[in-house]
Amino acid sequence: MNASGSWAARRLLLGLAQTVAVVLLVFVLTEALPGDAAVSFAGDQPDPESIAAVRASMGLDRPAHERLAVWAWGLLHGDLGTSLTSGRPVTAFLADGFGPTLLLTGLTVVLLVPAGVGLGVFAARHEGRPADRLVSAVLLAVYAIPEFALGVLLVTVFALRLGWLPPTALGYGTDLLAHPAALVLPVLVLLARPVCSLARLIRAGMTDALAAPHTAQAQRYGVSGARLRYAHALPVALTPAAQQLARTVDWLLCGVVVVEALFVIPGLGTVLMNAVADRDIPVIQGLAVVFGLTTVLVNLGADLVTHRFAPRAEVAA
Repeated sequence: MNASGSWAARRLLLGLAQTVAVVLLVFVLTEALPGDAAVSFAGDQPDPESIAAVRASMGLDRPAHERLAVWAWGLLHGDLGTSLTSGRPVTAFLADGFGPTLLLTGLTVVLLVPAGVGLGVFAARHEGRPADRLVSAVLLAVYAIPEFALGVLLVTVFALRLGWLPPTALGYGTDLLAHPAALVLPVLVLLARPVCSLARLIRAGMTDALAAPHTAQAQRYGVSGARLRYAHALPVALTPAAQQLARTVDWLLCGVVVVEALFVIPGLGTVLMNAVADRDIPVIQGLAVVFGLTTVLVNLGADLVTHRFAPRAEVAA
């Protein structure tokens, strides 16, 4: 096995170990949650016999290691458990919320890559000039605004004052593609900070690459400016940008709770909030495992892509 294959095998084994750690951590943290789910489901002023019966029906009377073994065995077979409040499989909750979250993620990433790369390249081409300073100042200002504050501002201006867009997705259900106007404001809020991060990384990477000795040597050999920027400097800048893009996709797929709550979007973040409010432990555990595995897989893919374009980096996200 060559050096690249050996590195990929080690990274895959590390991803497997991270997956096991995620499962164990999720179980331990949910076990440590305060309160007793059986008391919550036993009704008003429950007697000890009722609480004991509920605990037995929920399987909470068994030792923790037995419940962990049963739950882990179910995970290996694709069974994330059953909701305590509705009796539905946890996978059904995921199916309900995955569509809107995936739609928001896809739209944001499709707009993020050209916008972030374009702004970064533009700023790098005009390094030190007024255009570069203007772009950098605007990016920094937008990045400093929290998602919730930006969302409220956009709703106030474009929905309440101007009336151009609906303030929320309430009443549209999960078929958001049929109501594209309801997606504009959420996507803008989700896009704002990632675009700033990606553009600043691209600008910094291209600036460093254009100032490197090998770039000066290429110029002396008559390589054109456009070829230097896009064939030499941009690929170097894309290496850290791939890691940032992976973190952004992970952040989006794992359910942006604030944005989904603000715009009443029935995605995974909303499912998680409802499960926490209802103390529905199996749903919380199932979502946490899915979010954790998403993080492991997305960052594993980013590491492999980074190693492919910059083998010497070998940087884990």
